[in-house]
Amino acid sequence: MMKDFTISNLLDLNETIAGELFEGKTYPWEVLPEIGDFIIKLGNTLDPAEYEHLEGDIWIARSAQVAPTASIHGPAIIGKNAEVRHCAFIRGNAIVGEGCVVGNSTELKNVVLFNCVQVPHYNYVGDSVLGYKSHMGAGSICSNVKSDKKLVIVKDGQEQVETGFKKFGAMLGDHVEVGCGSVLNPGSVIGKNTNIYPLSSVRGCVPCDSIFKNGEPVPKREM
Repeated sequence: MMKDFTISNLLDLNETIAGELFEGKTYPWEVLPEIGDFIIKLGNTLDPAEYEHLEGDIWIARSAQVAPTASIHGPAIIGKNAEVRHCAFIRGNAIVGEGCVVGNSTELKNVVLFNCVQVPHYNYVGDSVLGYKSHMGAGSICSNVKSDKKLVIVKDGQEQVETGFKKFGAMLGDHVEVGCGSVLNPGSVIGKNTNIYPLSSVRGCVPCDSIFKNGEPVPKREM
């Protein structure tokens, strides 16, 4: 078992409206097939005084800022004080947490963004979970389909977990920083408090509290 990359070691479930979605599961990617149905179930319980319910199973917090040029397809929940900027494209099955920023030309599909996540510039995030206060630099993406179209396997050294998924982007722990122009290849899992250097190509699991540079993680040094 990849104990370092379980839900309990990656994510603070107090920092998402979707905590119930993760209950009873070991790894965060196990939620991917259930996001859409969960949104509809949860959305129908939200307070109409706080969330506007739009056609197509879309719930948008009344305190959220959504640009008129943004495109949102349901099912989707946009959380309190979130900001969805010009030309953002939310394709459905998306939970955008409180205080999140979804920026210009960013595309989301089948995702859970925990509170205060930032995907502000030209990001693609598909079939992924992004933990509390994680941030993706400009142009960084979560690639979600292997070039050979085979099922995604999560790899941590010699240890492997078969997911059974053809589409699987990345799992980011809390407080992860992804540098500009980086590609998180299908099945990437990034431990909490880790930094990915710009222009990195990431595969497999990257430990928590590390810096990923030149294709290898190194532990962060205490200052």
